[in-house]
Amino acid sequence: MSDLDEIRQRRMAELQAQQAAMQNQQQQAAVQAQQQEAQRQQFEAQKKQLLGQIMTSEARARLSNLKLTKPELVEQIEIQLIQSAQAGSLRGKVTDEQLKVLLRNIAGQKREIKITRK
Repeated sequence: MSDLDEIRQRRMAELQAQQAAMQNQQQQAAVQAQQQEAQRQQFEAQKKQLLGQIMTSEARARLSNLKLTKPELVEQIEIQLIQSAQAGSLRGKVTDEQLKVLLRNIAGQKREIKITRK
């Protein structure tokens, strides 16, 4: 009977060690996810601050309204505006009219797909 008890105790110790290792991995993953979320929030705050400096309030309002329907397009425009500002190619703040022109240019670049049935 003592051999059986020893085997049970060893197996119980192995299972406890495995469980502790899994909990440690889960804690590390949770910490990493929190760090990534904090970095993302910091990036978004910096982006918002930069856009506030280079755009008028009307243009920011138009962009935020458009973000509800086309978030990928807005992300592309925001990055383009920030890069232009960092390169020094922007003169003054981007107005609503300038943003409309930029939106038309980007929308015109997309391919139009036509399907014809025979």
